[in-house]
Amino acid sequence: MTQRPEREIIEIECKSVLNRVVSQKMPFKWSVNPYRGCEHKCVYCYARRYHTFFDLNPGADFENKIFVKVNAPQVLRQELSRKSWQREHVAIGTAVDPYQPVEGKYRLTRAILKALLDYWTPCSIITKNTMLLRDIDLLSELGRGPGCKVFLSITTLDKALAQRLEPDTPPPEKRLAALSRLVEAGIHAGVMVAPILPGLTDGPQLERLVDEAFRRGARFVQWGVLRLDEGVKEVFYSFLEDFAPRLLSMYGRMYPGVYAPEEYAHRIDSRLSKLEPPRTSERGARGEAAQRRPAATALPASPATSKPPLQLHLQL
Repeated sequence: MTQRPEREIIEIECKSVLNRVVSQKMPFKWSVNPYRGCEHKCVYCYARRYHTFFDLNPGADFENKIFVKVNAPQVLRQELSRKSWQREHVAIGTAVDPYQPVEGKYRLTRAILKALLDYWTPCSIITKNTMLLRDIDLLSELGRGPGCKVFLSITTLDKALAQRLEPDTPPPEKRLAALSRLVEAGIHAGVMVAPILPGLTDGPQLERLVDEAFRRGARFVQWGVLRLDEGVKEVFYSFLEDFAPRLLSMYGRMYPGVYAPEEYAHRIDSRLSKLEPPRTSERGARGEAAQRRPAATALPASPATSKPPLQLHLQL
């Protein structure tokens, strides 16, 4: 049996925390990521490629060399206190999960939420980890104040499959239970079904996942199709060789580049856009009606599309 590499925590200091988002397709202009690398080890994670920018490999290094920006909350407060700061929306966790296990010790994400609240700055946060329930007090205050939107990332309802795709994450049922608690607390929370994996998570269970999310009170459901950048593709194909080798030839045809065919992505959009949230549900923040739509919140969409704006999808 192959021994797993030991986790290495590397404390670093950063000069800046607020990252300007240059893409015009994103609904926010700023992002914050308190960590680099991710212990969740999701085989499809698009952020793996960022490790290559630092001469680290997107496989074992991404999963086991976790960089902790120990001064991130202090630096963020300095940036938010500038007279030029316009209190624009800040997205937390666009590169790696802000509630990965190391957050239990360092509590950087909680300190970042407190800074955003103190400087009356609206935010959104995306995570697979139920640890965010620890911060339900701050998420509630942000929601009642400047605004806060929470995305629970759920790829599949199949617990066994999720364990292979996302080895060190809470099972789907626990994430759905966390969603219910957030909504009951009046937080504007929903589900990000992403990435959708051809041949693995795009069967009938996809509709069941969306239906279950709405049944648990989700105020919105968004989704996106897998994207395979260099570095990420190698890790994902290694997973396929071990778990589902029959799919390798199909992926070779579908992914000669980074994105799946537009036709495939539009079929997914068409399937999920037909699903209706409960019309009688009054659960959730401010009594807002639940919504379902393709995602446009974490990374740029595929550049070529003839669909109207609502139909733009995100390929993760």
